[in-house]
Amino acid sequence: MTAGPADLAVLTVRQTYEADRLAMAGGRAGAALMEAAGTAVAAAVMDRRRPPLVLVLCGPGNNGGDGFVAARHLAAAGWPVRLALMGKAAALRGDVAGAAAAWRGAVLPLAAAAPRDGELVVDALFGAGLTRPLEGPAAELARQCAAKRLTVIAVDVPSGVPGDGAAPLGNLAFRAAKTVTFFRKKPAHLLLPAREFCGDVILADIGIPAGVLDEIAPRTFENAPALWQAAYPWRGRQVHKYQAGHLLVAGGSEMTGAAQLACRAGLRIGAGLVSVACDSASLAIYALSNPAVITLNLPEPSDFAAALEDPRRNAVVVGPGNGVTGATRARAEAAIRAGRRIVLDADALSAFQEAPEALWRQIAAAPPAEVVLTPHDGEFARLFPDIEGNRLERAVAAARRSGATLVLKGPDSVVAAADGRAAINGSAPPWLATAGTGDVLAGMIGGLLAQGMAPFEAAAAAVWLHGITAAHLGPGLIAEDLPDALPPVLRDLLAITIGPGNDG
Repeated sequence: MTAGPADLAVLTVRQTYEADRLAMAGGRAGAALMEAAGTAVAAAVMDRRRPPLVLVLCGPGNNGGDGFVAARHLAAAGWPVRLALMGKAAALRGDVAGAAAAWRGAVLPLAAAAPRDGELVVDALFGAGLTRPLEGPAAELARQCAAKRLTVIAVDVPSGVPGDGAAPLGNLAFRAAKTVTFFRKKPAHLLLPAREFCGDVILADIGIPAGVLDEIAPRTFENAPALWQAAYPWRGRQVHKYQAGHLLVAGGSEMTGAAQLACRAGLRIGAGLVSVACDSASLAIYALSNPAVITLNLPEPSDFAAALEDPRRNAVVVGPGNGVTGATRARAEAAIRAGRRIVLDADALSAFQEAPEALWRQIAAAPPAEVVLTPHDGEFARLFPDIEGNRLERAVAAARRSGATLVLKGPDSVVAAADGRAAINGSAPPWLATAGTGDVLAGMIGGLLAQGMAPFEAAAAAVWLHGITAAHLGPGLIAEDLPDALPPVLRDLLAITIGPGNDG
């Protein structure tokens, strides 16, 4: 079956509980869900080299029940298992009590379960709904596992990490090599630094029907091609360059490299034409840097506005290397008034930092301008000083306020739309943190907008392609490498989209 957006849904803890409830209301027994979950955890353990001993740490809730099931399957397969429980077995209820009753081995008190050197630890203590920091024996076990560098397999999320969060509670959590979660991922599996505590995330099918998502209606997704590839603007055989969009990039007069990077990225991502608007003093620099880019002598904001009277110039990038000036702000405002598809990046964002509400009002009042904002954390803080929370929460709130699609850039970039949709990206490697890569991203988004892709999908696609291209290039990349490394990545994406043996 071909993957689709529903496969990439990211559920909050509350939505996950609702998925369980709907599955059970539809006839799937809770004990069956627990049996399937524990079986998946045992399979993840047995996928590794057999250790001297497995220590299964069980809490009093459903996570603990999954741990009891996993321990039973491991012991049945001949794996040496110790099991420790938080609390008393007699206090367990419901499906958890049933899972505990089926375990025939000893049950140690948690405080007596000191992990041994070389032991593999299954962390089934707390689920994703934990709301307070680890304490007591659980906290001590987390510290001992870290000190002994033990391999940990976590159930659902590592204990100490809230499922809806981006960081451990109290900065202490089990650090897992693998995390086995069920049905759909949660924000903690994707947001940093929580993602680093999860290790490799295994998504297990435990029998919850995908149809429950119709009622839950998730709005957050993991960013991957299945989310947007149906909207990707692959060209038909008879498309000419004027039908593939015309991207206009505002060029600065001093930091000319930024706009050059955006222009080249716009071309490589498929825009039919790309023009750069600049003053006469820098015209030769732009003309010599990239022969495929059209250079336009448009030194004044009024010239820029006049150029947008041509409807063929349907997408605009303002900001890279432009300077934090009134002229940069005026160019951004002209693009909004013209109703173009717009990327506001870097200096175009900082130009509004003293009165960001003026920008939100202009976006709301304009003709159907489709605006994408691409702040990094510092720019975000200046535009939205009162919005707090993790990266996902901040991006969603800011997109709603601004009326724009917003890319909150970082190692776990979040793309958020004004209607509440969001995509968490995980394709970016650490070597993307180098000068100019944001300018390339702005040009990629602009190029996709020029080709008619809707803002949320265009931003999500560009962010994913930006990250995966950097991953293919490897350490040592510089921003100039990214645009020219796009074609093989796009070729692979095309093969996934239309299948092998087809060429469009």
